[in-house]
Amino acid sequence: MMRFSLFVHMERQDEEVSHRQQFESLAELALMAEAGGFGTVWIGEHHAMEYTISPSPMPLLAYLAARTSTIRLGAGTLIAPFWNPIRAAGECALLDVISDGRMEVGLARGAYQFEFDRMAGGLSARDGGKHLRELVPAVRALWRGDYAHDGEIWQFPTATSVPKPVQRPNPPMWIAARDPDSHDFAVAQGCNVMVTPLMKGDEEVAALKGKFDTAVANHPEVPRPELMVLRHTHVHAAEDTDGWRPAAEAINRFYRTFDAWFGNSATPENGFLAPSPEAKFAERPEFAPEALHRTAMIGTPAEVIERLRSYEELGVDEYSFWIDTGLSHEEKRASLELFIKEVVPAFR
Repeated sequence: MMRFSLFVHMERQDEEVSHRQQFESLAELALMAEAGGFGTVWIGEHHAMEYTISPSPMPLLAYLAARTSTIRLGAGTLIAPFWNPIRAAGECALLDVISDGRMEVGLARGAYQFEFDRMAGGLSARDGGKHLRELVPAVRALWRGDYAHDGEIWQFPTATSVPKPVQRPNPPMWIAARDPDSHDFAVAQGCNVMVTPLMKGDEEVAALKGKFDTAVANHPEVPRPELMVLRHTHVHAAEDTDGWRPAAEAINRFYRTFDAWFGNSATPENGFLAPSPEAKFAERPEFAPEALHRTAMIGTPAEVIERLRSYEELGVDEYSFWIDTGLSHEEKRASLELFIKEVVPAFR
């Protein structure tokens, strides 16, 4: 049976909503997800950008650990080039101790050159994969006990993770993967895989599942890991026939903002960067609100259930409700409430 998780950040378009309000809103959504039977809440890592506020998922997740009792707490994802293996192992294990064995960690190579220019001395974001491939086995070794490391990127004498994680042999590890090599690395390491089809349709979900299946078939020595699909999600009432439009327009703005940050060509002002102009996407029909209505998980409860059934049949283990859409907190809360009330029961 497919599980559900919530993928959430504090996000600001302007200074109207304070950081404190954003924090309280994130906590409210996470607590709703737990009460609604979600398995995990995921929070990522981003630096110096107001549209995804999370310089470290750890304090947010530690706070949620104290406020919750069942939901699992996912760092999704730590950016490998920004972490020393000893620090990553120790901080993740500490979160596992604080939460009494509810920690999960996702790891990624990183995406924004903007962040690499500020956090990794200008290393090319394309080269982050080397750090990821070295970090994952080192963290796992440190969780087990004494370990000395002599790698291409990090070198350190004998050390260990202090504290040790509660979960044995180790907490679940996830790898954010897109290309076949990333899938193969994740499965070979015994890590679960998280994928996002972004603005592509459900054929992309099937293609990503195909890459995962190939990796699984190539490693019969490894028990099959799990696959998570992360997708922008918004549920609106069936009687509100135009309810999809505000969400599709907000997600269009989200992707234009993503494009501005990813392009790394303008200097942000105090953590804000205007979205790329709509004119830039005139020849990119997949970014039009009408297209995003079809590709993002936007719809009535019945429409969303039908699409999620196809994901379940495909063999997706976890569907992550990506709530970062730029909509107001009230709109996000209403959408999540509807998902919990009308969609989740169909998968129990």
